[in-house]
Amino acid sequence: MIAEKIKAAQGSEGARGTTEIPWSGTAKEKETVSQPDLTAASSDPEVSEKASRRRFTAEYKLRILKQADACTELGSLGALLRREGLYSSNLTTWRRQRDRGVLSALTPQKRGRKESVRETENEKLRKENERLTKLLRQAELIIEVQKKVSQLLGVPLATPEEGGNG
Repeated sequence: MIAEKIKAAQGSEGARGTTEIPWSGTAKEKETVSQPDLTAASSDPEVSEKASRRRFTAEYKLRILKQADACTELGSLGALLRREGLYSSNLTTWRRQRDRGVLSALTPQKRGRKESVRETENEKLRKENERLTKLLRQAELIIEVQKKVSQLLGVPLATPEEGGNG
C-alpha cells in the first residue's frame, strides 16, 4: 500500500520529476528562463536486468599499470582504483601477465576449453588410431598365415558357425 502511494507520487517508475527552483523575479522573467531537462541528460539509475562482463583491452591494462606504478603518494593507488572501478586483484593479475611477457594474455580470453587442449587430445587420438591400425594389419597377416599353413597340412579350419573345435 505504501509502495502504491510512492509510485503514484513519483509518476512513472524510474522517471524523475523536475525540481522547482524558488524564483525571486517577476512572473514574466520566470516564463523566459527555462530549466534544463534532467530526464534526458541523466542516466537511468536502475541496475540493468542482466549484468555484462567487463572486457579490458591490452592498451587499457598497460595504461592503468603505468598509472598504478606512478602512484607514490599515500592513497593515490586507492583513488586510481576507485576512479576506474577496479580491484587490486586486477592489478595483480595484470602485473603477472605483463611480467611473463605475454601480451596475448592481456587481451580478454575466450571462455571454455582452450584450443591447445583440443589439439593435444586430437594428436593423442591420431596416435592411438595408428597403433590400433598397425595391430589390426598384424593380426590379419597372422590369420592369413594360419590359413595357408592349415591348407598345406590339410587340416580343415573351423568356421564361426561350426564352433571352435576343429
